[in-house]
Amino acid sequence: MASLKEVKTKISGVKKTAQITKAMNMVAAAKLRGAQDKMEAFRPYTSKFNDAMSNLSGGANTNAFPLMEIREVKTVELVIVTSDRGLCGSFNANIVKLAFKKMEEYEAEGKKVSFVCVGKKGYQLLRKTGKVRKSYTETMGSFQMFNAREIATDITEQFLNGTTDKVETLYGRFISVARQVPATAPFLPVQPVEQEEGTEEKKASGDYIYEPSTEEIMDVLQPLYLNVLIYHAMLEVGACEHAARMTAMDNATSACKDIVKNLTVVYNKARQAAVTNELMDIVGGAEALK
Repeated sequence: MASLKEVKTKISGVKKTAQITKAMNMVAAAKLRGAQDKMEAFRPYTSKFNDAMSNLSGGANTNAFPLMEIREVKTVELVIVTSDRGLCGSFNANIVKLAFKKMEEYEAEGKKVSFVCVGKKGYQLLRKTGKVRKSYTETMGSFQMFNAREIATDITEQFLNGTTDKVETLYGRFISVARQVPATAPFLPVQPVEQEEGTEEKKASGDYIYEPSTEEIMDVLQPLYLNVLIYHAMLEVGACEHAARMTAMDNATSACKDIVKNLTVVYNKARQAAVTNELMDIVGGAEALK
């Protein structure tokens, strides 16, 4: 059995760890409010952008736009959006796990796969594959739209010069504070956005007249649309990261309390054993003097 001093030292250490995890839980909760507000404020913008692209692409000649060119897929690029920091449970690992699954599926079809990592954790887990074409680390801590524009521009250039034939984004989708799921979204080639079933009746019917032409508007909106897709994924991951960290730190704090409780039982047993040994020594000494 461990000595009283050893057990007492362990109890003290676990209590200090619990204080740290509780503080990290509170910090994550405070950051989550801001990240969630930004994400929820951007979702309607993304939705309206999708509606505009759906209406425009529905009547446009898709062959006239290089970003909508559908070609034989020989190379696929996966854009992996994760966080820069850890201590958020299995959130990043689940996204990377989905990336490996996608890679195996495409390689089984004879396609070449490469990665673009947005976030340090994804890069750390994928760099051993040797398939990371480019990484953007130290970005997810405080990102802006220009960061998304830089990433989208680089990916678009690779698609236009024929280096890649298809691009998908993999990120964490925020469902609730307790649930974040890995998600996949098509990126390039830009596909006409399909409306959900049952939504046609709710919207006014009729054709829009565009000035200037639909093609000219699409030339301007397509690059912006790609920026919006990347920025939306980064906002989702930002909110997911703080929610996952808050949950992980709450679980860690609860685990520390359970450990302290178990160690306290061990400490009491060790102290009782020490008291019993001292009493036996006293009784034995008294019997020896008789």
